[in-house]
Amino acid sequence: MKARFTWLCLLPLLLAAAVAQAQIQTNPVQADDTQINVVQGPQVKGEIFEYSTGGETYQGYLARNVSDKTPRPAVLVVHEWWGLNDYARTRADQLAALGFVALAVDMYGQGQVATHPDEAGAFSRQVMQDWPAARARLEAAMTKLSEHPAVADTGMAAIGYCFGGGIVMNMALSGMPIEAAISFHGSPTQAVKNPQPFEGIVQIHNGAEDPLVKREALMGMARALEAQGAEVKVVNYPGATHGFTSPESGEAAAEFGLPLGYDAAADAASWQAALLALDEALND
Repeated sequence: MKARFTWLCLLPLLLAAAVAQAQIQTNPVQADDTQINVVQGPQVKGEIFEYSTGGETYQGYLARNVSDKTPRPAVLVVHEWWGLNDYARTRADQLAALGFVALAVDMYGQGQVATHPDEAGAFSRQVMQDWPAARARLEAAMTKLSEHPAVADTGMAAIGYCFGGGIVMNMALSGMPIEAAISFHGSPTQAVKNPQPFEGIVQIHNGAEDPLVKREALMGMARALEAQGAEVKVVNYPGATHGFTSPESGEAAAEFGLPLGYDAAADAASWQAALLALDEALND
């Protein structure tokens, strides 16, 4: 009887607590956010960006933050030997989100993309064997890009991957008007016959276990750039191989038997270093 009496006494209290909890859940207190500073993040949009030279039309990809009305520095992104694919466009989008106007250039014309290493090799060799023509394509892209209202007149920089890394190193070696040239697992083949002065920043990010980049050729390119006045920095990433910045490199390795592999640590470290260099070169 005593236990029953205790339960009856507690029952009103339990019911009152349940009602109060229900009121809290169904009628939450509205937070006062009038004092919270809410800003809009970058609104990145990409579009086809065409330019012409030598009677040929090239289809690049321009990425920028359309909610930002202030002109910003421009960065060229030069694709791998596969051509202007989604990977190069993704890097352009990332740069646009960080405050640059990024143009992923088309080095093969008409936006051609290779689907097999043999085709990619043929495309890339054709470009590297005729540097004057390659330079003309880059100059056409840079000239039209400089006319875009979203681009500031504070100078440009170029980054490149694999084949594209070789391109940006040769851009610096030929004295093209860029403030920085940054290569990721780039081929150090020297296509420029008459090197010219270049006083900008050159970063060469290389996989220490990359069998496709010979150390002698890499250091030869670095010395050639340094001799022209460049501020050269070579970074070797232990354990990293070719294509270490691309998460999809493993798929190509499996499909075609290529010595490729993604390395998340090397990717993150090289990207951070590149961003600091771009900030130094283009944003004072």
